[in-house]
Amino acid sequence: MRRLFLVLAAALLPIAALPFTAGAAPDDYTQVERGRYLAIGGDCVACHTIPGGTQWAGGRGIQTPFGDIVTPNLTPDEETGIGHWSADDFYRAMHTGVMPSGAHLYPAFPYTYYTKVTRADSDAIYAFLRTLPAVHNAVDRDTLPFPFKVRALMLGWNEMFFRAGTFEADPQRSAEYNRGAYLVEGLGHCGACHTPMNWAGANDAARYLQGNVLQAWTDPNITDEQRIGLGSWSVDDIVEYLKTGRNARAQASGPMAEVVVYSTSGMSDADLHAIATYLKQRGAAGPAAPSPRPADDAQMQSGAVVYTDNCSACHKRDGTGVEAMFPPLRGDQVVQQTDPTTVLRIVLQGAQGAATDAAPTAPAMPAFSWRLSDQQVADVVTYIRNSWGNTAQAVPASDAARLRKRVADTAE
Repeated sequence: MRRLFLVLAAALLPIAALPFTAGAAPDDYTQVERGRYLAIGGDCVACHTIPGGTQWAGGRGIQTPFGDIVTPNLTPDEETGIGHWSADDFYRAMHTGVMPSGAHLYPAFPYTYYTKVTRADSDAIYAFLRTLPAVHNAVDRDTLPFPFKVRALMLGWNEMFFRAGTFEADPQRSAEYNRGAYLVEGLGHCGACHTPMNWAGANDAARYLQGNVLQAWTDPNITDEQRIGLGSWSVDDIVEYLKTGRNARAQASGPMAEVVVYSTSGMSDADLHAIATYLKQRGAAGPAAPSPRPADDAQMQSGAVVYTDNCSACHKRDGTGVEAMFPPLRGDQVVQQTDPTTVLRIVLQGAQGAATDAAPTAPAMPAFSWRLSDQQVADVVTYIRNSWGNTAQAVPASDAARLRKRVADTAE
């Protein structure tokens, strides 16, 4: 879906572990290279690059419940980029969501998470961005409908849902756990996608990392919950997935494939291990499992026929899949999410896995929208979600019809 941006060479990995404290004065090369690595960890290029466009020059539309927001140009162009920004300006935007003009950013730019990024790390990212070629690319930043286009409304939003702060390590936890917490809660802003939103588009802190639906994809629960979270994954499973885009249990697709390609595949093993340690030790949370659909249910019987005819050749009759090629559906966390959007979308549109240096072959699944009716799609998804020990709510045909129309009308 997006061009590969893997800029981290093996020689750079030790730099990620260097101590870097506020007030330090490393040589320019060290700071720039550290900033390059941190920009990878923040997955910045994915949002600030339009498909087929110049990297970092902005222009990509980010879907929100209130309309699309177009990302700005981050190159040091004086007129259309951030060439006139100082390091103080950049940190203010990261820390408080306020631009040099005093106008407020929308939380599609995840300053609610970046507020935890240290000043030293912000300065390093800024130093790296200053080394990019200046690209003149004027971006329309006024795309939201009224009244959401009135940025002054963010004063009230911030008052209700945002407090600027800094990352505070937990003294009762290991250094590795705290490094993972800094990356997940701050720079990596994982909760921005994986946490449900409230009526105002703010993340619901009470359900942190318990899953969300964005841009017609289900971002799954990534707590240590057993059925729909990462409870059955080991630390090594998580590291392998983030590094390569796949493991024995799952394969990244959609927005997560982007995250792997642009961000996590370029991170050091130590940082990936810290992320995995944090996710495994933070705790489990999620809804209780529903009762499985009985095998003689009409949808289950119809879905079994559709599955046998269309899915079993790759995913096998028992849902175990083919290792490193076709992910297992038995016990799969995404399959069992409360919201079935991702499974419906993959059946309708197909999917392409992530291609990384560690796993350059990106297995794909074909689309079945041309072959299956809305009812058949709903039936087979219901069957998959309730077979081989899986348990999840049944899916009505209306959900398949609604998603079919949405993905047909968008390029995402």
